[in-house]
Amino acid sequence: MKHVEIRRHTDNDGDQLTEEGVAAAEQIGRAGLHPPYALFVSTGAARANQMVTILRAAAGQEDVPVRVEPGLRSVVEDRWREASKASGGGDLEAMRTVDPELVDKETVVLGAALRGVFAQLPGEGRALVVGHSPTNEAAVLGLTGRLVPPLGKGEGVLVTENEGRFAVADLD
Repeated sequence: MKHVEIRRHTDNDGDQLTEEGVAAAEQIGRAGLHPPYALFVSTGAARANQMVTILRAAAGQEDVPVRVEPGLRSVVEDRWREASKASGGGDLEAMRTVDPELVDKETVVLGAALRGVFAQLPGEGRALVVGHSPTNEAAVLGLTGRLVPPLGKGEGVLVTENEGRFAVADLD
């Protein structure tokens, strides 16, 4: 079975983690990780890079490189922000009522990128991905068909793959 932990970055100001965001990431590193990881992944945004670097150090795995997977970061982030605002900051279904084309197309693209992360893992491998909301949730929906609630900063879900079947669970 393969495991991918997907987390939303912690508190940020622009594209950098705030002091509180750094402290929260360090706390997650002390209490919320499940190493060892075969792969650390970031969307490439500075705030995601910062957080995954903090978590990698907390796991004691600085020798494992961080890979950037730009496919997990939407190229239409402004459109996501508009859909979120227009839907009252709701979940993907609420955003779908505002911009169905966005949600439908992006879940396919983001889900394929998440499938690519699984493809990079060895047989019983585990990856840690740091990304954004709502695109993390859209990737999960696109891969698994399961709608997960909006992730708060630092929160995450666990996606598993067993013989080609994907499942989603809360992170402990």
